[in-house]
Amino acid sequence: MTLPQDQGPAPQSAPERHDAVDVIRAKRDGKPIPEDALRWLVDAYTRGYVMDAQMAAFAMAVLLNGMSRDEIRVMTEAMIASGERMSFADLGKPTVDKHSTGGVGDKITLPLAPLVAVFGVAVPQLSGRGLGHTGGTLDKLESIPGWRAALSNDELFAQLRDVGAVICAAGSGLAPADKKLYALRDVTGTVEAIPLIASSIMSKKIAEGTDSLVLDVKFGSGAFMQDVDRARELARTMVALGTDSGVATTALLTDMNTPLGLAIGNANEVRESVEVLAGGGPADVVELTVALAREMLALAGRPDADVEAALRDGRAMDVWRAMISAQDGDPDAALPTPRETHTVTAPTSGVITRMDALPFGIAAWRLGAGRARAEDAVIHAAGVDLHVKPGDEVAAGQPVFTLLGDDASRFERALAALEGAWEVGVEAPAHTPLVLERITA
Repeated sequence: MTLPQDQGPAPQSAPERHDAVDVIRAKRDGKPIPEDALRWLVDAYTRGYVMDAQMAAFAMAVLLNGMSRDEIRVMTEAMIASGERMSFADLGKPTVDKHSTGGVGDKITLPLAPLVAVFGVAVPQLSGRGLGHTGGTLDKLESIPGWRAALSNDELFAQLRDVGAVICAAGSGLAPADKKLYALRDVTGTVEAIPLIASSIMSKKIAEGTDSLVLDVKFGSGAFMQDVDRARELARTMVALGTDSGVATTALLTDMNTPLGLAIGNANEVRESVEVLAGGGPADVVELTVALAREMLALAGRPDADVEAALRDGRAMDVWRAMISAQDGDPDAALPTPRETHTVTAPTSGVITRMDALPFGIAAWRLGAGRARAEDAVIHAAGVDLHVKPGDEVAAGQPVFTLLGDDASRFERALAALEGAWEVGVEAPAHTPLVLERITA
């Protein structure tokens, strides 16, 4: 009979270099965090060593006390280091991306990516889905029959080489630390912390590997940052992060007090985007598309590109059709249409003085155009079509907007969201610029 041998104590894992409590206390007390400790915190949280409760305490301390420029840079670099980093160096042409902080009716990515690609610049637009009142680019494009958001890296590179523009889902390998931290911020009241917003956005964009980046940072009732000064602070922080990481970065500060364009939803926003690519479309959508295209092309070394001509002569439309087809979509297919509609008319004659973006975004969401949870499905035909915008004259009984949906029982809650959100008056509102400011390093 053989007795079991004493194997001795179990092997010990290597000791951790820092203690999460020390990092939390330092930020709580407004003291600088050593670079090595901050990199360790992000890595240890990604590995599961630092607990959610500890990271939540750190996030709250950041919300209350902020972070220095160096701390934000280090945290962003640590989040990038948690996953893979892409490179487009072998494409043989410059790459430029655009990121919007989101808004109501913001479909600019759809006409913008093919427009910029006309000029020999690659546009790898890794996009997301909507949550709440702000729509997701992928949700809009999935209105197109057959179109798919998921591409392999080989497919992504081939499409950039052959077509020049890609709009697709970001892979899970980019900045996984951000995905974990974002979910925690969402349930701990720390989403609004500007250092954490900036590092979240920029960790993914820098890891994406583009040469340059243009940020569309929105302010106003329908924006994530409603206050213009906080939006400006966020823009400056992100431009600094991109610059410090070697990515040429600029930002435009844009107004989101009124919905962008006339379509709010998914399929209807695709239709409006195609109108822009055909040389038409609402003036504000065209204005912002052109402004962002000029900014992107200037960073990519094409400052003299005539973007308006590319919209007029069909070149941007040609790239759009090739981009949709390359991802198995049918650019000629009919888009979903709603089974039910409800039109609201002007109670009196006058001029539209106000249309607050946020309530219109909420109405579209309640109709099914958005989702309350990440796993919810969207109704691609749902949304709101505007017939007029602030400054337009209306006659009593003239249509102001139409609710779109597949279930008429949703109209009541959508209309409730729009109570007091718009008005007819006697005097046109003062003109406000769509692009308020350009922010550079």
